[in-house]
Amino acid sequence: MCLILLAYQSHPRYFLIVAANRDEFFRRPAAPAAWWGDRSPVLGGRDLEASGTWLGVTRNGRFAALTNYRDPPAHRPEAPSRGGLVTGFLESTQSPAHYLDALVSQSQAYNGFNLLVADRYDLLAYRNRGEGVQPLARGIHGISNGVLDEPWPKVMQGRAAVHDAIAASDEPDPEILLQLLADRTQAVDSELPDTGIDREWERLLSARFIAAPGYGTRCSTVLLWDVEGKVRFIERSFDERGAELGTVEFTFRITG
Repeated sequence: MCLILLAYQSHPRYFLIVAANRDEFFRRPAAPAAWWGDRSPVLGGRDLEASGTWLGVTRNGRFAALTNYRDPPAHRPEAPSRGGLVTGFLESTQSPAHYLDALVSQSQAYNGFNLLVADRYDLLAYRNRGEGVQPLARGIHGISNGVLDEPWPKVMQGRAAVHDAIAASDEPDPEILLQLLADRTQAVDSELPDTGIDREWERLLSARFIAAPGYGTRCSTVLLWDVEGKVRFIERSFDERGAELGTVEFTFRITG
């Protein structure tokens, strides 16, 4: 996943609001969002190559999401899948802090990642190529394939768009959040980050919604978690041309 925008305790009626795009190669098989079953409490999409996920939530009030940290020279093809880190938290009973503390000692085995984990009390971030565990302050945050709240155009403009979307109404509109994720505007060259890839790909990847040869935004997800424990989870999927394949929605109440 290459863009996660989230409003944490920033709305009087919502504990957490998430708008996120998963960008991936289309050749990598994946299943759309669903309750996993097989004794797993997870609701989310599923990577059918490595069995993990990029974003998920559970009935007992756990949330996790992950982006890759872009560092091409340090990439190791033999490293374990990072999607298991999301699943590991969702299926555990550890607090966010304890889970991340235990992860730190083994995190260098993975390629670079940003991991967000939350329960009903805390939201924490961890990047294995930099600073340690970070509790997130109330507010609107964004993360792509750099560091948390790094001033990449799509992160900064995405945060502003989420602010406007949730300020426009007492009840945030999921469709507005999905539409802001669908923005294909690319950054001007002078604002592009330098992450070690060629300029053409930096330009293609600078949009919130990516449509590139063989690679792009596979799905957009909106999560609305209100202060009374009601959760709405909406996922919209896309094909290689960026055309909509369908939308699924789940509503449930956190228990336990």
